[in-house]
Amino acid sequence: MIKITQTRSQIGQSRRHRGTLRALGLGKIGSSVEKPESPVLAGMLRKVRHLVQVEEV
Repeated sequence: MIKITQTRSQIGQSRRHRGTLRALGLGKIGSSVEKPESPVLAGMLRKVRHLVQVEEV
């Protein structure tokens, strides 16, 4: 499992980055979700790595 925490605002980001955050289940700074590790998730995290913090659980 991977814990994903949003650390920066989505304001000023591209529409694609905002959509990726929404698909991850994030929306506000400080919000966290836990998801199972997968190649699809890795691609999403690579796209928004400047907005989130990732740690293994």
